[in-house]
Amino acid sequence: MDLTPYFKKAPLIPAVVVDDGDGEVLMLAYMNEESLRRTMETGYTWFWSRSRQELWNKGATSGHVQRVVSITADCDDDTLLVRVRQTGPACHTGSRSCFFKPLWKAEDEGKDG
Repeated sequence: MDLTPYFKKAPLIPAVVVDDGDGEVLMLAYMNEESLRRTMETGYTWFWSRSRQELWNKGATSGHVQRVVSITADCDDDTLLVRVRQTGPACHTGSRSCFFKPLWKAEDEGKDG
């Protein structure tokens, strides 16, 4: 499969990883062409580490692997939605999701403001 259309704009593409069972967003990581190819070949997520500048297989060390169910591109072919079956927590902190730090929430819409 030709993956080059997904990397026309940049060498890395954001990959939003969601739990296939409940749709919870687990993490956001980046893929290059090689990590996307390895993900498709193995059925487990591979990403590009921007800090370490190397490929990494999610869960290879921790055992908290992500079995890929599907990969979908957005309308502009510049972001991927990766649906997975997560084993253990997805976040390196031990949290199920990497998105657990409340930052802001809209006030109750029933109030006049």
